[in-house]
Amino acid sequence: MSLLLALLPLLPLVRATENGMDMSMDDGMTLASGSMMPYLHFTRGDILWFAGWVPQSSGALSGACIGLFILTLVERWLAAVRRLMEAHWAEAGRAAMKKKGCDEKNKGKSTLKRMRLRAPPFVPAHDVMRGAMHALQTLLGFAFMLAVMTFQAAYIITLILGLGIGEMLFGRYGAAASGMH
Repeated sequence: MSLLLALLPLLPLVRATENGMDMSMDDGMTLASGSMMPYLHFTRGDILWFAGWVPQSSGALSGACIGLFILTLVERWLAAVRRLMEAHWAEAGRAAMKKKGCDEKNKGKSTLKRMRLRAPPFVPAHDVMRGAMHALQTLLGFAFMLAVMTFQAAYIITLILGLGIGEMLFGRYGAAASGMH
């Protein structure tokens, strides 16, 4: 512990410069194409997802915010569609299980109890789509996270407003499907 305390004053002298990044503790990180400010800001020049996507003008920053806003609406729409489809797939699974009837070891148990004991059958048309929709939602969530990690306040405000408005527009459809009014 005392060794760590003795080395603490030397910390500002440590500079990591691998991959074009200056990771000194004195100021923001310097990237090959500019600097990243590790605090909320409204300045232009932050990299959004790819090195070539660096909104340098007010118009480019506005365009990036409009694109992020549209993506948030798509994500909330996708979440509502997924919940609607989950309700549809659950009903189809219950119907398939009911159609199969009861097997030998479950004789004498009520239909509802038998259905709770096992998962619905694997239906490729349902389950592959479920996985693809989840993967797309995850991709959008990661993209939003990376936009937030720029500390660009315009991106963060846009994401919050877009997700809120998207939920206002599409959330009731998914909530109705899952019985959560």
